[in-house]
Amino acid sequence: MAALRGAVNGCKRPAGRDAGEPRAGGKRSRAGRREAKKSSCLSAALLGEDCEISLEQLSELLHYAALGKRHNAAQPSWCHIYHQSHLAGVVVIVLHEMSQLHFYRFYLQFKHLRRKFQHRFTLPPPPADFLASLCGEGASLSPQGSAQGLISAGVECIPKSSGLQCDPIIQKYGKEKRGLTSYTLTSEELKKNDYPMRDSPGCKGYMYTECDLQRTDSSPLFGLDCEMCLTARGNEVTRVSLVDAEGKCLLNELVKPESVIVNYRTRYSGITKKMLLPVKTRLPDIQTRLKKILPHDAVLVGHSLNADLQALQMIHPSVIDTSLLFARNEGRRFKLKFLAKAVLGKEIQCEQRLGHDPAEDARAALELAQFFIKKGPAKVAELNLEMLLAAERQTEVSPNKSVKQPQRCGVQKQLNDPPHLSKPRILACLQGMGQKPLLLGRQEPGSSGLCQSDLSTSNKQILQRALEDVPLSTFSVVQFGLDPEYFASHHLAGFCKKVRNKLTDMLTIYAGPFEDDFCPKSVKKEFGKCGPIQSLTVVTETYQPYVCIQYDVLEAAQLALETLNGAEVAGSCIKVQRPITAATLDCDVLIKELEQDIENEGVIYVAGIKKSLTETDLQEEFSPLKDLETLFLPKDQGKHSTCCYLKFRNSHSAAEALGAINGCAVKGSALRSRHALASGHLWRWIWKMNHSSEKQGGNSLSEKMAPLSDCEQDVKKKVKKLDHYIKKLYRSLQDNTLCVVLFPGTNSVHGSQSGLGLMGIKDDGESSAADF
Repeated sequence: MAALRGAVNGCKRPAGRDAGEPRAGGKRSRAGRREAKKSSCLSAALLGEDCEISLEQLSELLHYAALGKRHNAAQPSWCHIYHQSHLAGVVVIVLHEMSQLHFYRFYLQFKHLRRKFQHRFTLPPPPADFLASLCGEGASLSPQGSAQGLISAGVECIPKSSGLQCDPIIQKYGKEKRGLTSYTLTSEELKKNDYPMRDSPGCKGYMYTECDLQRTDSSPLFGLDCEMCLTARGNEVTRVSLVDAEGKCLLNELVKPESVIVNYRTRYSGITKKMLLPVKTRLPDIQTRLKKILPHDAVLVGHSLNADLQALQMIHPSVIDTSLLFARNEGRRFKLKFLAKAVLGKEIQCEQRLGHDPAEDARAALELAQFFIKKGPAKVAELNLEMLLAAERQTEVSPNKSVKQPQRCGVQKQLNDPPHLSKPRILACLQGMGQKPLLLGRQEPGSSGLCQSDLSTSNKQILQRALEDVPLSTFSVVQFGLDPEYFASHHLAGFCKKVRNKLTDMLTIYAGPFEDDFCPKSVKKEFGKCGPIQSLTVVTETYQPYVCIQYDVLEAAQLALETLNGAEVAGSCIKVQRPITAATLDCDVLIKELEQDIENEGVIYVAGIKKSLTETDLQEEFSPLKDLETLFLPKDQGKHSTCCYLKFRNSHSAAEALGAINGCAVKGSALRSRHALASGHLWRWIWKMNHSSEKQGGNSLSEKMAPLSDCEQDVKKKVKKLDHYIKKLYRSLQDNTLCVVLFPGTNSVHGSQSGLGLMGIKDDGESSAADF
């Protein structure tokens, strides 16, 4: 069963963590680790302060999910995919011209999205060419809808391996996996590539290893590499390294040549005159030791191993040469340094180090051979090494080019920075592998041309094509959207104002009546036990005074309604209620749905904490609670807060904790708690909207929300249907498919809005839905 884990991976954070953010160093349970062995799982560290990632970082995730390490794709810096090779595919759903503002405005309508995608992140306002920036330039559809590198609606998906027929590796070895004996050099290949042989005239006096036992596919592999210096006789060995199949170094010896050294070649060999002064070992000593170490069925592995054996003056009948194994056209060969980086993801022969390390090179060649044997020629061919080499050379031509990353994430990736190669865009890599990524949608005038060009295509038609074609593709982008007329008729400022007003009303409560001489400070103290108060004002327009309280967090307002309505406060029995506006009529429904949001699963809100208590104090106090995974404070409250969130392993443990916490005291302070409503991304978004409201002077209490127009009522129905389409597409996905839903955001003359991303891996064993 695929699983989503909220564990932090590699991102250290300050004490005041964001809502929804686990403690640094959190570990998965044993059950989780066992589960991860069976299938892919995603662990997301949702990024510090604003949970915001750049398009480059999102592309980084998609690149790794679609291609893995085999195409020089690195694990993303902000989340971690376990067992990427188990992923069945990647599906990106783009909701054109929609932002996180639209998601929360139509929160109730997006029922499937809020219940199935736990991991959420903010995107910056989009560039004009959003899809091209995300997936890569140059892939577009012709006006007739035929694909240029992409599959449009009605174009058939080609098999994954059909583009590999011309690969020299496939032409030499075929597609099927074989044992190691299929990759050892034949007598003809040994002779052609100048390997020392017993019947060769130039090999008189060479030592034979006498490894004559017949080789099998279980014969042991040994990696061999030598470093040579130039002497009066030519190249002579000055260092020898031998490693076994586990990578253990069996021999790593300096050798003093018989002749006078005329060039130490220190830059490559790492050998200096000083190093060889005390050395007594000579070539015959090394030959004897090698002959003694190697079993009679040993297979030697090396890169251009003929040069090493010639320098050693030894003959060995069974070798795998990685410079020939990873075949190229026209007799060309890949360098070992490039293969180690592109195939193994390892950086060797670093320029910062003086000379090569023969043990490192021997180990790299051995691991390359083991990779080839284990994965088979087809998988190796899919790496498209020629394309990766071209990308590396392009980087060398333009070494000063860099890609900027947001500083808040602490990631600055330059194209020429080791250990990664400059990564081609996802589409280019997939096309190079012989695959055709699937992209379905509508192309708007002036767009980058990445989508189907028929503007009349409906969401329903796109869904029908997606249901047919997405299962056939390993990487798909499906774009849905509302009618362009809707966005043209809704000015962003007015739309944003409506959402902000609704949030303000939900954070606000009225309490009273009080006596004329009541003490507002005592009232604020009592209501402050429910959570941080943003403002308290006395309402004097009524016969008896009331108070209007606006909270910072949604749970605090709801807790005040649930615990103080009908209570005696400041000597008066009071009523607590929200303001009655058009926006709050469905508030009870919204609260119930927020409790069921997957982001709040297993999370409770605790208030009434003394400000003198630090996060460390709270962790000590709550540590006895069963299955407690994480404690985090609202970010803007700093190191001292009157409330916190507790994340438990499951909902049952969270419910038990609620019963244990309510009414209990911590350091003399009575606690109040309830199920979380906005513990993660939503909490951050509400906080931003509130501060934006303060700057703009908006106040919903004096501005009643106008009734919904017929147009907006119609849009609600369309959004609900859109959510249903996404649900149907999601259900059709194979298990272990990574699904990413993107609200790209908006960027126009009317203003800009940040985007929103939701992601998750389709669960195993459940065709109807995934329980993340």
